[in-house]
Amino acid sequence: MLAIVLMIAVGYLAQKAGFFGKDFSNSLSKLIMKISLPLGIFNSMLENFNPTVLGKLGTGLIYVIISVAVDYLIAFLLTRMFRVPRGKRGLMIQAITGANTVFIGMPLNNALFGTSAIPYLLVYYIVNTIVIWTVGVWVIANDDPTVNGRNDNVKFDLSHLLPVPLYGFIVALPFIYIEPLKHFYMSLTFLSNTFVPDMGALVTPLSLIYIGIMLQQFGLKNMEFDGHIIMTLIGRFVISPIIMVAVIMIGAHAVGLGLTPIFQKTLIIQSATPTLAVLPIMANEYHGDVKFATNVVVASSVLFVVVVPIIMILQSAL
Repeated sequence: MLAIVLMIAVGYLAQKAGFFGKDFSNSLSKLIMKISLPLGIFNSMLENFNPTVLGKLGTGLIYVIISVAVDYLIAFLLTRMFRVPRGKRGLMIQAITGANTVFIGMPLNNALFGTSAIPYLLVYYIVNTIVIWTVGVWVIANDDPTVNGRNDNVKFDLSHLLPVPLYGFIVALPFIYIEPLKHFYMSLTFLSNTFVPDMGALVTPLSLIYIGIMLQQFGLKNMEFDGHIIMTLIGRFVISPIIMVAVIMIGAHAVGLGLTPIFQKTLIIQSATPTLAVLPIMANEYHGDVKFATNVVVASSVLFVVVVPIIMILQSAL
């Protein structure tokens, strides 16, 4: 965790010192999402997975879907129970249920469990991404305070349903199932031993530096806490992982569908990662409370360095 904090600090301090240009963070995001992350996923799949192991990912996928569905239900009830105003309700629901699985979840997972856990993280990432850009957009759009009743102008960007990082997973499948194809790739040592692993290894440090840049641009001094933000953080860091633990335990003991320890830990950690970084953009698109969305993103991105060690300690009792 200290190494993670230091890498975030490098990005924060370098941005504050003026090392990076105005568009650097956007370029860095594209490098991570469109080059390094797909290659890192591809390399991890070939190194750590075979057809038998891949067949067991389906159980985790079901658990994530159930967990996210329960998250939405509880988040919805919380907004009604505490009478959260229109323009903030949808954002709160999405902040509790949606995770930043790439820029924080991925490097965090690598630091805690190694690259062998990347495919397990992909299970959470797939569900999280699809839900954010379908249900999440709909929830926020229909909370638009400038629209009476249902919003018929909801913008679904279908390109988000198959994001570039998943290409690494898809391309890796034939190499895993067709042994001669894998052997041919491994014989190209300039690719399999150097280029692909080294490009994939950039994900962790660059993602953490990116988070540091974003925190500096958001402005930590502007971070504010009120009852709604505290409730949202409790939902993200406490309620969400508790639900994931409950679903996994019920599935293992009542149904007999258990997961490997590293699979369990990956899903639980991902369920407690900071909220999605694009929340302020979604708030602006549908006239929501942009200040609230920004505060939630910044606060959750800072507090995760305290929350994750606690969750890791508690997981040891599972």
